[in-house]
Amino acid sequence: MKTFLISLLAATAFAAPAMAAEDHAAKHGGIVVDTKAGDLELVAKPDSIVIHVSDHGKAMKITSASGKVTVFNGNEKVEAPLALSGDKLEAKGSFKVGAGAKVLVELSLNGKPSVSTRVTLK
Repeated sequence: MKTFLISLLAATAFAAPAMAAEDHAAKHGGIVVDTKAGDLELVAKPDSIVIHVSDHGKAMKITSASGKVTVFNGNEKVEAPLALSGDKLEAKGSFKVGAGAKVLVELSLNGKPSVSTRVTLK
């Protein structure tokens, strides 16, 4: 009985991280961050920053959103408002999005309290 319980605990310990990694996988080639508002996948390009929102891997329906992104690269700081674009949020502008740049995301979704998170680009 003791051996059975140890085997069961070991199997559970190895299965849980595998399931968690699968839930937070990037689906659009970006970086995924878990927040209270849901999982945010940030896709940074020189002319736009796109944020896809999901809940444990399933796209979230966004009815209203507001917020902004701030990109820090060395001494340079660029801010842009986020706008709802279909099932994602998008900020347009000219961004230096090389490795090491930091992106601060501040947003409110579907009338809920705002959240903020910081992402370092790879």
